[in-house]
Amino acid sequence: MNTYSYWERTAFIDNADVIIIGSGLVGLSAALHLKKQEPALKVLVLERGFLPTGASTKNAGFACFGTVSEQLAALDKSSEDEVLQMVDYKWRGLQRLRQNLGDENIDYQQYGGYELFGNDEQEKAERCTDQIERLNKLFQPAIGSAAIYSVADAKIPGFGFGNTSRMIYNAFEGQIDTGKMMRILLNQVYNLGVLVLNGCEIRQIEQENGFISLTTSQGNFKAGKVILATNAFANQLFPELKVTPGRGQVLVTKPITGLKLKGTYHFNEGYYYFRNIDNRVLFGGGRNLDFAAEETWEFGQTEAVKQQLTQYLKQIILPGQNFEIDYWWSGIMGFGENITPIVKQVEPNVFCAVRCNGMGVAMGSLVGEEVAGLLLSQN
Repeated sequence: MNTYSYWERTAFIDNADVIIIGSGLVGLSAALHLKKQEPALKVLVLERGFLPTGASTKNAGFACFGTVSEQLAALDKSSEDEVLQMVDYKWRGLQRLRQNLGDENIDYQQYGGYELFGNDEQEKAERCTDQIERLNKLFQPAIGSAAIYSVADAKIPGFGFGNTSRMIYNAFEGQIDTGKMMRILLNQVYNLGVLVLNGCEIRQIEQENGFISLTTSQGNFKAGKVILATNAFANQLFPELKVTPGRGQVLVTKPITGLKLKGTYHFNEGYYYFRNIDNRVLFGGGRNLDFAAEETWEFGQTEAVKQQLTQYLKQIILPGQNFEIDYWWSGIMGFGENITPIVKQVEPNVFCAVRCNGMGVAMGSLVGEEVAGLLLSQN
């Protein structure tokens, strides 16, 4: 058991008005909003990892709000109004991210995004292209333009893709540098007086004499209010939230001379995604090969996904080109049956902001602000 000094307890441990669990995009966005609204509030962020554990520093850096096939899949389950609301939410979230952090600080580039269809997906491609006009009209109130999706078959040879018969362009899709995003966000909350402590795993949350008591790997903490911003890991503390983890495996190649890619790319309903970064290819996905195996809180790779990603690199993305893989990693996303995130009070003075459904970059800023606003409204 840790024995802390008087100074450690008074300066670091026992003086928080609000404790936020999780130092990812949602948690830090909540901290930022709390301090901007109530500068005197003492906010402490506890993070169990050395760096933010989950997906905030492990995602692919896509500033996107959904491909045509993803939108059509959503429309199969939800109404047009609900799908429009989610596109609006994600788009506003991306604009808030850019506004809060600055395009230069996060290396935001709006090169546009592309959805690829294989030679054996002609019927699917036709269905998607037939729905472009409908989706453009539906999403115009959110995006502010009716020229969102368009056919881009003519660009296929220029990118050098293999096994690709059709392509749809999204003019409003962008990319960011995830590492820069988290560094500038950390700097912003530090500058506002927020304390972030790493290597502190939360084991129990209890109500205690008007306070919330947190039992952690580093001892006990107390606060007036708590925000749970652990996304995929929310079930470990509150199983009733029913957030399902989904592991995303990612690779990055070594630099490739004359790389033709510029933008963000998706295929197979968004289950595979790739982009350019520093003359390299970043490529991730494959969760759909075995959903059950990827419903895990464990980081790591599986041979099945590694083989599939490597094969698609050779066949689709870089056919006939030499490449070497430099990095492999994985991130854990949080999913649920409903397409909206969960932002609510789960217990007296305990709030949650979780289940971003693989769209944390787009949603995270607004989800964090929303839970911070909910907490402040309970004063």
